Amino acid sequence: MRLDEMLAFNKQFVADKKYEPYKTDSIPNKRMVVFTCMESRLVELLPRALNIHNGDVKMLKNAGAIIRKPFDTMVKSILVAIYELQAEEVTVIGHHDCGMSHIDPKSFTNKMIEKGIDEQIIKTLENGGINFHEEFHGFETVEESVMQSVNIIRNHPLLPSYVKVHGLVIDPATGKVDVVTRQD
Repeated sequence: MRLDEMLAFNKQFVADKKYEPYKTDSIPNKRMVVFTCMESRLVELLPRALNIHNGDVKMLKNAGAIIRKPFDTMVKSILVAIYELQAEEVTVIGHHDCGMSHIDPKSFTNKMIEKGIDEQIIKTLENGGINFHEEFHGFETVEESVMQSVNIIRNHPLLPSYVKVHGLVIDPATGKVDVVTRQD
C-alpha cells in the first residue's frame, strides 16, 4: 500500500532529523499567498521557476486555481493569510494544459455514476440546490479563468486596500511564467 511506504519513509525521515533544513515559522517570508492548481507537474516546478523556498509563501491549491464565489474556502484561506499571517500580496497562478479546462459537467457526473455513485444521490443533491454545472464546469482559456479568480479576490469586500493581487500563467512543460494581470 502506498500509504504504508510513505509512513515508513516518514519514520526514517524524522529519526534522521531530515526536517531540520525546513524549519521556519508560520509567517511567510515573502508576505505572499500563492493560489495555484493542484497539478502534480507543478509541485516542484512552480517553486523552482519562481524562486520560492520553504517558508516563503502560503501555498493554496485546488483544481484549476478556480475561485467562483466570494466566500469559498480558498478566499477564506487568503483572508486568514492576510489578517493573521501578514500576507500583503496574492498571486493566482493558472497553467496551460490544465485538466479543468473544458470539463463537461454531464460527462463528469456520468463518471461518478460509473464509479459507483448512486444516480439518485446526484438527483437528490441537484434537487437540494447543488448545481453540478456551476460546481464542475471548466473554462475556455486559462487566462480568463485566472482573471475571474483575481477579480473575485480584488473586489472582495474584506480585502484591505494595500493588498496587491496578481495573475500569472505557467507552462508546465518549461516553467515559463507569463503575467496576465498585476497591481503595482
